[in-house]
Amino acid sequence: MKVLNLYACLGGNRYKWNEVNDDIEVTAVELDPELARMYQERFPNDTVIVADAHQYLLDHYQEFDFIWSSPPCPTHSRARYWGHGSTGKNPVFPDLKLYEEIIFLQTHFKGKFIVENVIPYYKPLIHATKEIDRHLYWANFVLTQPKEVRKVSVCQGKDEYNRLCKFHEVTSEGYKGNQNRIKILRNLVDYEIGEHIFKLVKGIHEANNEQQTSLF
Repeated sequence: MKVLNLYACLGGNRYKWNEVNDDIEVTAVELDPELARMYQERFPNDTVIVADAHQYLLDHYQEFDFIWSSPPCPTHSRARYWGHGSTGKNPVFPDLKLYEEIIFLQTHFKGKFIVENVIPYYKPLIHATKEIDRHLYWANFVLTQPKEVRKVSVCQGKDEYNRLCKFHEVTSEGYKGNQNRIKILRNLVDYEIGEHIFKLVKGIHEANNEQQTSLF
């Protein structure tokens, strides 16, 4: 199975995929070269590309069986909307690349896809397939709710960094770029949710292959 992992960050969603299916070829796209370096160290067998994930999707979507996209969430988040006055931040336009990708994949992609983002401060412009924990997921297959969803506090505090590292089984300690190390960890998808979704995709992929084989 050929998988495209867009806005890959440190691969929170991807962490358990090989435990579900060893026979995968993952291409990860990340714009921040430092995060791309750390992702490559974590997943040495993946192909890691430093590029604009939005443009890469447009140029290469036909090459993959499954696409996972996690576009940047800050302009959609309730936290930023609630806090912009008190923090001195001015309001900003929501980044509608999120909906561009959902519409594009719904219309043109023949494989299976997930687009993940935070629950926004506004009513979503496109109805989400599923809400899981603090995130919305858009998909073109039946997306079930995990039996259990782990919880981790993302409230600021001196122990937050260590809590997030333990929760995601990863560290951003070696990061030398310009992003906040705690925010990097906050943005990661729970790997158990990533594993749950990938199991569903694997089952669909195998069923389709068996059906095609039986036709010949």
